[in-house]
Amino acid sequence: MKNIKYTLLAAVAAVAFTSCDKVSPIGVLVSGTGVEDRVKMSHQYYEEHRLEYKVIFADGDYTFLVGADSHLTTDDGRMAEMLEIGLDNDDLFYAHLGDIADTKAEYYITLENVINRYKKKWADKNFEKTFIGDENDPEQVDSEYYYLYKEKFTETVYTYDYLPYPFYPVVGNHDITHNGWALWSNIFHSSFYQVAVVVFDGLDPIAVDHLIFLDSASGTLGREQVKLIEEGILDGQEFEKEFGIKIRNTFIFSHTNIFRPRSVEFASTFPREEMFFLLDRFAKWNATIVFLGHVHKWDQQNVNGVEYLTLDSMCEDNNPEPGDYLVRVKCNTNGGVTWEKVHMNYTPNKK
Repeated sequence: MKNIKYTLLAAVAAVAFTSCDKVSPIGVLVSGTGVEDRVKMSHQYYEEHRLEYKVIFADGDYTFLVGADSHLTTDDGRMAEMLEIGLDNDDLFYAHLGDIADTKAEYYITLENVINRYKKKWADKNFEKTFIGDENDPEQVDSEYYYLYKEKFTETVYTYDYLPYPFYPVVGNHDITHNGWALWSNIFHSSFYQVAVVVFDGLDPIAVDHLIFLDSASGTLGREQVKLIEEGILDGQEFEKEFGIKIRNTFIFSHTNIFRPRSVEFASTFPREEMFFLLDRFAKWNATIVFLGHVHKWDQQNVNGVEYLTLDSMCEDNNPEPGDYLVRVKCNTNGGVTWEKVHMNYTPNKK
């Protein structure tokens, strides 16, 4: 069934690439896959499915893991390693900075399979399971779809389909080539969204950390995204009002780098006015760290009190040898934030 689904998606992408009337698999009309259309579709999806994104709960200190530019094809080794590292360390969530897979249907089958594999491992580790099927049916006993999953901290109960696996990607330029948006959005739906991390000390909520995910895959924010940002969609006020707590830390995730690696010069990708708009907005949001990718080179900058980390590519084709391709951030209960590079060991089989 999954192969049929992706064959149909590939056909949709092919038709959309050569046709004036283009349709996305999430049911919204597309004109190309330009940033204006992606942001409109993404914002609509986010508004209609807020509970899928809205909040994560943390019990005291927590960590999260960030990777970039995996360019997955048929080898899922590095992606599996990232998710395994996050699972073993009990990271609260995993963020990916775009160019997650090259745009072929078979690569997205590989991607969805590895994500589903680790979603099941994550669910088995973090949730209490109750079987609701026929105990005499071995297929039901072995299937995750015949269990209810109760979250241990909040005691919220989910079916498997609605388990909020905390893998948060942004879209990259390679994700949208050859109308790849049809494939990417089929799994991840939205490229422009926000998430709140509500931090508890015992039973008391003590802080809210704000996660912002931007669409910079086209090297421009576009008019629609700028308009929504200027309207305050991502200011986090709804979270502050709902939880009655001021935002403590803001973390921003986007694909396209702003600075040239090892230089204070701007990259030439964004229009200059947008770069200044972003720098000003990040400062206004009091951003703690801005995470970027795209350029496949490590870089660290601090501008106007905002730290910018540009991650190297975790792709085994770009970096076949083991190396420090991930970043882990630790958020302490007292508000302190530290980060460290995380080593990856997977090396592709050489034929």
